[in-house]
Amino acid sequence: MTPLPIQIRRATPNDAAALAAIMGDPAVLASLMQLPYPNEQAWTQRLTEMLAPGKTDLLLVAQCAGDDGVPRVVANAGLYPTGTALCRRHVMGMGIAVSPSAQRQGVGRALMSALCDYADRWGQVLRIELQVFAENRRAIALYESFGFRHEGRHLGYALRDGRYVDALSMARLHPDPPRWGVADGA
Repeated sequence: MTPLPIQIRRATPNDAAALAAIMGDPAVLASLMQLPYPNEQAWTQRLTEMLAPGKTDLLLVAQCAGDDGVPRVVANAGLYPTGTALCRRHVMGMGIAVSPSAQRQGVGRALMSALCDYADRWGQVLRIELQVFAENRRAIALYESFGFRHEGRHLGYALRDGRYVDALSMARLHPDPPRWGVADGA
């Protein structure tokens, strides 16, 4: 397959219908720890809340031109706080979903690159955590290529399609955490 030209941008409430469609696609849902039947109104509310002042969530979308040349949202990926504890403000959770039509075309890699760049250079994030179904080898390989390491296996972690399945915990530490120092040339 020819790689798609990909545009990455921050999600807006106008993306709610596209995100509900991606997250509700049975082929995508099988790889997510989400419930079926997402709806546009819930996504509109979630996106509006994410953009409120003081929120540290980051949700990005990937757009690719359709057959008619019009850009369409084909994937999303985000960073979100893992909780409110002061001692864990340096930690963000991560999630990603790519529509079947855009898989294996570099879309997931482009989103991962943008998230890690944001976390490392702007977000004051030392650690990114995620959980992934243990048999999702493509996703695991992608995460490993960005420096995520396996931290554990959770037996019967999530109910998926009527069965309890295992998940892996993975995390990535900032490769070169910011430090206080003398500026170059000073």
